[in-house]
Amino acid sequence: MHIAEGFLPPVQAAAWFAVSAPFVIHGARAVIAESRRTPENTLLLAVAGAFTFVPRRLLPSVTGSSSHPTGTGVGAILFGPPVMAFLGTVVLVFQALLLAHGGLTTLGANVFALAIAGPWAGYGAWRLARSIRLPRAVGIFAAMAVADLTTYVVSSAQLALAHPDVGSGVVGSLAKFLGIFALTQVPLAVAEGILGVLLFRFLDQVARPHLVRLGLAAEEPVHA
Repeated sequence: MHIAEGFLPPVQAAAWFAVSAPFVIHGARAVIAESRRTPENTLLLAVAGAFTFVPRRLLPSVTGSSSHPTGTGVGAILFGPPVMAFLGTVVLVFQALLLAHGGLTTLGANVFALAIAGPWAGYGAWRLARSIRLPRAVGIFAAMAVADLTTYVVSSAQLALAHPDVGSGVVGSLAKFLGIFALTQVPLAVAEGILGVLLFRFLDQVARPHLVRLGLAAEEPVHA
């Protein structure tokens, strides 16, 4: 979900810019460092950025709301959340300028929800799944779904802060926003989790050495 242009008061819009900027700057440095340290991973960096953009076209909202897949879990698994702060921002700027999705004044808030909060939550789900030795596919599914849902929870909270309910305040407004998007986003999060599992299976076939180097795949068995 993108918060559209003009939906946030100027003070709140500026505050979200201030909060998000350090993450984006750190993420840009992380992308540069990763590219220099292991140039072979440039392909996977491109995959992470593309997957943040492409699922929005493949899995549109089924109810006509502004809910869409986020795709940020892939990059969080491959390279960690800092990288996604930068890649997600690039995608959001592109969409705001060329596709009229989101806005420039609300960019800071959208970046925080989609490129910061979502990837960190998804990465946390991924690390938890790995720490208790769940299958890789389960961890990928959890990371993708949690990153997706977290983005929408945070966006709903941002809108609730900007537009509190007259009677019930921010809490009541939050309940309304969550209610609007939950119907669409839960099945989309499930679909995104499945798509993420399929993507990593594809990467196993075409980029296995890179996954091995990142510790995301075992060495291929040697056949006599």
